[in-house]
Amino acid sequence: MNAVQSVDSVALLPAYLAAGTAVLVLVTDLLLARPRATIVVAALGALGTAVGAAVVGAGGERRTFCVGPDCSWIFGGRAALVGAVVALLTLGVLGLSVPALRAGRSPVGEYCFLLACSMTGGVVLGAAGDLITLIVALETLTLPLYVLVGLRRGSLASAEAAVTFFVVSVVATTVTLLGAALLYAVTGTLHLDRLGSSLAERPELRDLPLTTAAVALLLLGLAFKVAAVPFHAWAPATYDGAPLPVAAYLSTASKLGGVVALLAVVQRALPADQTGPVLALLAVLTMTVGNLVALRQRRTVRLLAWSSVAQAGYILAPLGALALAAGRTGEARDAAYAAAVAYAVFFVVLELAAFAGVTALRPAGADGGTLDDLRGAARRHPWRGAAFGLALVGLAGLPPGLAGLFAKVTVVRALLDGGAAWLALVVAVNAVIGLAYYLRVTAALWAPTAEPAAPAAALPGGAAAVPLVGVVGVVLAVATVAAVVLGVAPQMVLDLAGR
Repeated sequence: MNAVQSVDSVALLPAYLAAGTAVLVLVTDLLLARPRATIVVAALGALGTAVGAAVVGAGGERRTFCVGPDCSWIFGGRAALVGAVVALLTLGVLGLSVPALRAGRSPVGEYCFLLACSMTGGVVLGAAGDLITLIVALETLTLPLYVLVGLRRGSLASAEAAVTFFVVSVVATTVTLLGAALLYAVTGTLHLDRLGSSLAERPELRDLPLTTAAVALLLLGLAFKVAAVPFHAWAPATYDGAPLPVAAYLSTASKLGGVVALLAVVQRALPADQTGPVLALLAVLTMTVGNLVALRQRRTVRLLAWSSVAQAGYILAPLGALALAAGRTGEARDAAYAAAVAYAVFFVVLELAAFAGVTALRPAGADGGTLDDLRGAARRHPWRGAAFGLALVGLAGLPPGLAGLFAKVTVVRALLDGGAAWLALVVAVNAVIGLAYYLRVTAALWAPTAEPAAPAAALPGGAAAVPLVGVVGVVLAVATVAAVVLGVAPQMVLDLAGR
């Protein structure tokens, strides 16, 4: 009996737009040889991809590449959200790259083409319905970044970062593919929904040592992609060596892709009783190590990199509660998934804003420098410094950066609903630890430039500035912990989480 495979071109429209952007960039660069035209084409393509994803997603769920009930492409609300966010992040990173591209630091055509190719992988990733599509999309998102990281001409650090990222990513991909192959050997299928139903309906398969090994390998490979501890060591060196806009893309779109892939396999394919404890442990290690090491960082990009590691722990925390939520209502499980997605979206937007602030305060084509280089930057550039400070406050989860606060409260509410109160407490404690370095950087932006011979007390406002920052920090920390632990948040938080 021959099965007929369906193809829905409307469902594939966002992927067409993203891939078409890459082709148009190549053609424009080849025929016109005008950097400005190439950048404009890439920007319009990214914007069109975001709009296309939103329009197709608004029409309801669409499936294609289906044989019977199993589909390799499922474009619904979550896929539309992921596609639109990845495209907008690409547009933002392209905007950050314009000064360096104009200065000739990187070849414009190759840069825009690689960025568009990576965007294509991110758009496809959100709609992946089987492990092969998922892994290929994740690698399409990642492969161009090997070159982009090392594209800063004349920089040894950039070349070292590219090699580090390449080696680690190849190992992670190999491990992920091995886990997928073992799952196929156990169940005979690669479609995510069929994998989940097979393992749920046949306990004898779930209890096999081969299944346990397959689940562990798949989780380990994807943990590399999100820079979860102890698979995180590549991230700080890679971010610091890459050009600033590329580091921003790594910390946002690339990390979002890893989170989406991990969420897809955990929600739809893997047994919650096996993945829950592992992800809970990874979440605790990731957020704790990331925050503690970030306290000691003096280089700006390394601090943001370790902050990104810690933020990955907050994203993993709701997924770690799935083992406990499995015995509860479906609403509790859905809340865990929604909290992870909501936090990831809020985080990547704020992280991009933070990298944009660093890029705006540094010379074109320069690296992130040290925290001392940013001292007093807000006094020299008030608007840029204020935007950077607002992004840092949002990442810390403090008012007026309400997006970060709502995201953290959403995560904790999901953990409490899932019966993981201890994990909610760990999140709250780590949120307070994170305040130390976020407030330190924010205070440095407005700190007066120290004169070598002048004591601190003699500086204008110097004697009162430190106590004031300390008092404000303590007050905001107490308010944040109260809001997080007690779950005091507006109803709009639940709406943002998609519950």
